[in-house]
Amino acid sequence: MDDDARRAGAEVFDRWTALWNREPVSPDELLAPDLTLRYAQAGSEPFDDVRTPAQLVALVDAWHAGRGGTLEFAAEGTPVVDVAPDDGGVTGLVARPYLVTHTPTGGTPTSRSGVDALRVERGRIAEVWSVSSGAQGRVFYR
Repeated sequence: MDDDARRAGAEVFDRWTALWNREPVSPDELLAPDLTLRYAQAGSEPFDDVRTPAQLVALVDAWHAGRGGTLEFAAEGTPVVDVAPDDGGVTGLVARPYLVTHTPTGGTPTSRSGVDALRVERGRIAEVWSVSSGAQGRVFYR
């Protein structure tokens, strides 16, 4: 795999993280029109029915609103990238650990780690596998 493809795969993950932080990202450019989400952590059942970029954006917004305070997601560690150039984008797999920090209004921040694996088709995420350390979890790098 060439360095440009590796960078493009890692950039998809960075944009995925930005989407979770509700930063300006075009969901229709980042996400395939038909998504499959596979979230293993308890309480993530609402993700089972998400199939479109708009549904995911609405659920991410609800996820933030339902927590109170702030949620901040950050990519961590070295991404594992196995992609090849494909029709102006890349196709393959990208996986990386992430850290999420929840700071309740007036409260103390709590951080948890997880791993997301993204199946990318022509530069857009088509499938996500996500495993989090959950409410009683821990962090990988701190």
